[in-house]
Amino acid sequence: MSRDNVFCGSGLNPELTPEGQEMAESFAAAYSKTQWQAVYTSPLQRAVATAAPLCTALGLSMEKREGLVEIGYGSWEAQTVEKVSQEFHDDYLRWTADPAWNAPTGGETANAVSRRALEVVEDIGRRYLDGNVLIVSHKATIRIALCALMGIDVGRFRFRLACPVGSVSIVEFAEHGPLLQTLANREHQNERLRSLPGT
Repeated sequence: MSRDNVFCGSGLNPELTPEGQEMAESFAAAYSKTQWQAVYTSPLQRAVATAAPLCTALGLSMEKREGLVEIGYGSWEAQTVEKVSQEFHDDYLRWTADPAWNAPTGGETANAVSRRALEVVEDIGRRYLDGNVLIVSHKATIRIALCALMGIDVGRFRFRLACPVGSVSIVEFAEHGPLLQTLANREHQNERLRSLPGT
């Protein structure tokens, strides 16, 4: 779906492609020496499958949270950007201008995604005062949550932060609040995976 520039949100639940599975396995290989306190994931099967190789390797269980699902694209689900921009022209223009307050047709605003994702992050912060916690989510949800944590207008999530598939971002919760240490790192992937169309 990424390759075809298709809206794939919380309304769709496809499996990982074979290449996506390779990305998950390369993440597990690279991060299996990290000490993890917990693993949280969206319940959508593409996120669960991404977390699974690491959990299996380390004997960790994953905690699935609805707050981590991808943005809801409503009537745009499974449609190409080109088709949506024509068929839902006015809604698409409003959403492109400011997705914080304007939802995809029948979908979800970035503000709504921010609220539910940050509820999960805040719960994690209460449970784990120290150590590494892995959150596996989706491209839009990750960018929206990072914008909210960094004080960036969530309406700009599509134009301020990159989030290629299978990438890793690291936020340290320090004395003065969240500090973005790493954005969209893909060093754990080989060059073939990093150069795939749509990634």
